[in-house]
Amino acid sequence: MGLLERLAMDKQDEIKSGKPVSVHMQKDDQKEDLYKDLKLRIFNKVVEEVSISHDNEGDMIAIEDEIRNIVNEIIESEAKYLTRNERYTITRDIINETIGFGPITPLLNDPEINEVMVNGPNQVYVERHGKLELSDITFRDNAHLFHIIERIVAPLGRRIDESSPMVDARLPDGSRVNIIIPPLALNGPTITIRKFSDNPYTVNDLIRFGTMTAEVAQFLKACVEARLNIIVSGGTGSGKTTTLNVISSFIPPDERIVTIEDAAELQLKQNHVVRLETRPPNVEGKGAVSIRDLVRNSLRMRPDRIIVGEVRSGEALDMLQAMNTGHDGSLTTAHANSPRDILSRLETMVLMSGMDLPVKAIREQISSAIDLIVQQTRLKDGSRKITYITEVSGMEGDVITLQDIFVYKEEGFDNNGRIKGRLASTGLKPGFMDKLLKTGVVLPADMFSVK
Repeated sequence: MGLLERLAMDKQDEIKSGKPVSVHMQKDDQKEDLYKDLKLRIFNKVVEEVSISHDNEGDMIAIEDEIRNIVNEIIESEAKYLTRNERYTITRDIINETIGFGPITPLLNDPEINEVMVNGPNQVYVERHGKLELSDITFRDNAHLFHIIERIVAPLGRRIDESSPMVDARLPDGSRVNIIIPPLALNGPTITIRKFSDNPYTVNDLIRFGTMTAEVAQFLKACVEARLNIIVSGGTGSGKTTTLNVISSFIPPDERIVTIEDAAELQLKQNHVVRLETRPPNVEGKGAVSIRDLVRNSLRMRPDRIIVGEVRSGEALDMLQAMNTGHDGSLTTAHANSPRDILSRLETMVLMSGMDLPVKAIREQISSAIDLIVQQTRLKDGSRKITYITEVSGMEGDVITLQDIFVYKEEGFDNNGRIKGRLASTGLKPGFMDKLLKTGVVLPADMFSVK
């Protein structure tokens, strides 16, 4: 049945139901249905005729041209009535479906979007400029969404099914992906994508964003060069990894760096970087390689610096031991809401290693291993700021002592509703100043004065 014939039946439902239905609305609905049917037929034809494997995905230009030819042939034979814009939209959508990531491809290509959150087929949220907003993107159904999930995980050698309903992965551009499916996800398959720029943020970018000041950047650079052990602490989405990446850029280029991550996100520019990534278990539940395994192995790789993307569990003990046994200048991140909280978190994570250590011994390990805590916070307006730079100064009895060097002070709101504030010195000099001087690092005399 042709388009006009179908549209000519615009009052049948109205008559049958006895309810007034707008002719224009009915025509629009029918046209939309025809449009979807056409797209589905074209998609099935492309899947049949275009051979796309993991081996030939590099030749995307040729594949795109092949897809365009097929789309044009079908449109010319079945749907000449389509406008130029409709033809362009169908072609773009089919390309996104077959070699991209379906409806969310435009969101992933939008430089203003930092995060994409798919909550089932009918709800896609994005984070733009630090704020969450509902997009107009939807999937046809759960099957459509599962197709896109398969496109994400298949090239990575990962699997996701009812027996293994969660997966952490990364896209070819380095963006981090978490996927969870029913029966664990009650609203349907759920995808969370944390995007990463092709050009990673530099220290100048963070200064421009107001995440840190030029003075604080100078201080952190000095701490890295002096081989202090630094942990970046913060909540989810606070920008820990971005800050860790920037801090890592201060490492001298003549040092051997080993990075250890669940899903590789760090983008270091130094030449001598060895990147290690964990591995999930195979179908039989064997072959898993954890961060803890990689941390222990990295000690045999002659590293000058060890960078752990994030410590979450028992690997914290191995990381602390590495810091205490000659691997100064190591860096990592962890989830916590304050410098004091991160110490409690580290205690808990060490206990998760299975080692039956007294709390005092754990605290002594932490106080001697960690030199500096960089606390990052996502404020109410969506901006990400370094809110504390805190020295771990030692032990007093059974308690680890901390000393705030810089603290972020809020000063109200600007005309756009953005929080105003500054990262200011507390007036206290860090106890490791002698260590900085021994390495030849000289900081301005007034850096630690109250302004």
